[in-house]
Amino acid sequence: MKLNIQNETSRLRAVILGTAKSNGPIPGIEEAYDPKSAEHILAGSYPKEDDMIIEMEAVARVFEKYDVTVYRPEIINDYNQIFTRDIAFVIENKFIKANILPDRDREYEAIKYVIQKIDEEDVIVLPPECHVEGGDVMLWNDYIFIGTYSGEDYSDYITARTNMDAVIEIQELFPHKTVKSFELRKSNTNAKENALHLDCCFQPVGTDKAILHKNGFLVEKEYKWLLNFFGKENVFEITKEEMYHMNSNVFSISENVVISERNFTRLNTWLRDKGFTVEEVPYAEIAKQEGLLRCSTLPLIRD
Repeated sequence: MKLNIQNETSRLRAVILGTAKSNGPIPGIEEAYDPKSAEHILAGSYPKEDDMIIEMEAVARVFEKYDVTVYRPEIINDYNQIFTRDIAFVIENKFIKANILPDRDREYEAIKYVIQKIDEEDVIVLPPECHVEGGDVMLWNDYIFIGTYSGEDYSDYITARTNMDAVIEIQELFPHKTVKSFELRKSNTNAKENALHLDCCFQPVGTDKAILHKNGFLVEKEYKWLLNFFGKENVFEITKEEMYHMNSNVFSISENVVISERNFTRLNTWLRDKGFTVEEVPYAEIAKQEGLLRCSTLPLIRD
């Protein structure tokens, strides 16, 4: 398999879509990886496996409609395998294993059958000190945008997933690209003040547009850089409430087709007004784990 990912929106040909099958029991509060999951565990509203399976199959049907080759992880009993974006990502023709929370390594093993289709020299394992998850890594042609947190209290945040060691390593691996990092706002306890990954507060769509949430960025000038880069007239600004519901975490099948959650009324209207085809799916249950459409997909090949 020859991988090719240059940006977030070129026509998709192959993808790994996570699975909610055999998702396991509701985790204890001490097992929550993020504040939003914790919130739903405490409220008794944590998503049910059957509901999440229905949502993910709706996405699989959209991929089928657009003739996209879809791989799914091998099922591990009683194990959360929804968010494939966390465990690996593709830059150009390289498949990069993410250094994620150690107790999630089994998720990587479950997609080994796909990795074996890739030339060995194109599979990269980063040094152990490089912490990174795919939700923080965003390709945009000559740029690689990376969400990070470099505060001295990094280790205090379960929500800080990508460090500067990883940013530096990726720049060294791809010297011809401009790597630009963005400091994200982190909270272990308040989901509305937490940008778990860069794609929780920013995502490009089409060829020149973007979805953006100002408060997700710790440094205002970094947010302004993105605003200027895309142009204010091309940016859809989402509110704190919309960020909480993961409005920036849509997924592009092509430069003019976007999969979005059906309740994102304001965003979906804007996208259609800008000429996009919006494939609406139910994904509100998945969203309760602070992840949405981009989080549960790992693109392998785009045009």
